[in-house]
Amino acid sequence: MSDAPRERLGIFGGTFDPLHVGHVVAAVEVRSALQLDQVLFVVAGDPWQKRGDVVASAADRLVMVRAGVEGIDGLAVSDLEVVRSGATYTIDTVRELANPRRDLYLIVGDDVAAKLDSWREVGALRALATLVVVARDGVEDVAGTAGWPTERVAIPRLDVSSTELRERLASGRPIDGLVPPGAVRTIRERHLYTRPR
Repeated sequence: MSDAPRERLGIFGGTFDPLHVGHVVAAVEVRSALQLDQVLFVVAGDPWQKRGDVVASAADRLVMVRAGVEGIDGLAVSDLEVVRSGATYTIDTVRELANPRRDLYLIVGDDVAAKLDSWREVGALRALATLVVVARDGVEDVAGTAGWPTERVAIPRLDVSSTELRERLASGRPIDGLVPPGAVRTIRERHLYTRPR
């Protein structure tokens, strides 16, 4: 039997449409608070609950997230859901990442946590990962987390949203400071969010 320590892996899934500093801060805060070895940004390929609402392609969002977190210690990016065909379900990703020597921590915002009962195979998901609920100004108990092994992490208040950023880009307003520099560069190089849908 190996005495090697178990890997502690955070899974932070999302459309990241676009990635912004709030996402990065949440990942860094969770990694520090829970002493995770790594937080893996899992870019959604075809998110079933947001069909028709995602603006940038999965390939563009993957490149943007990679550029946005490059050089930040303990943050990495996965293309699991981008290369997988069909609708994106968290349970499939968690099963792929599960390993007997690894503890998984599924990172969600308090808004998402309240809707967990609508997710596919939520019972199986609950058995495979600890839920990490992040929120600004502290985290209260969230109804959808009943029965989950749960950690709560408070993050700094940053009033930035992907919707607002898309609106800023469409109207030609700046996003510098709200989006990591590498992601800004990708958005500009690929002319994302500036063309009409």
